[in-house]
Amino acid sequence: MNRGLIGKKLGMMNLFSPEGNMIPVTVVRVGPCIVTQVKTVATDGYNAIQLGFGERKKTSINKPLQGHYKKSGGSSYKLLKEFRVDDPEKYETGQSIGVDMFSTGELVDVSGRTKGRGFSGVMKRHGFSGGNKTHGSKSHRIPGSIGCSAWPAKVVKGKKMPGQYGYERKTAQNLKIADIRTEENLVFLRGAVPGSRNSMVTLQKKKTPIGK
Repeated sequence: MNRGLIGKKLGMMNLFSPEGNMIPVTVVRVGPCIVTQVKTVATDGYNAIQLGFGERKKTSINKPLQGHYKKSGGSSYKLLKEFRVDDPEKYETGQSIGVDMFSTGELVDVSGRTKGRGFSGVMKRHGFSGGNKTHGSKSHRIPGSIGCSAWPAKVVKGKKMPGQYGYERKTAQNLKIADIRTEENLVFLRGAVPGSRNSMVTLQKKKTPIGK
């Protein structure tokens, strides 16, 4: 069984339950994804399917990748992802997999890249409180002393310093599917999802129920 699909984060909104409770949800357009390759233990050492999602200009794709796409119909995809499967014989190249593989109330793990914030200081990146705001202070936003004295006479590895902040791959686990609209390929996930608006995400079913 395939446990995952590729989607596009559209944004956040609110839904209301039959009891009148407001539910914050993230709207994700999931699939339809096209099977671009089927991998088996005999040929690749493991069972998996490669899925393509989104549209991309053919002029921005190199010749080897264009030849790879021809096997599944010739369309150009924005993103390729592999998902492990139990029985690869149930899938074939060019097959379309839609959002109907998920169900309302199901728990999923959603992975994506967080918003990139560029080069940031320690107050923004690590939440440092900053120095004194009083007259004569010269340490409003600087990290302060970072070194050691005579020993070990170096900056300790892993020290919290200014640097690249964001654009990291994160996974939000155990998000509950609040609603599904199959005709529009939309999934409404309860809670927040990593990534900015219109970014690519992957949804994976939980292998085992929580608590078991």
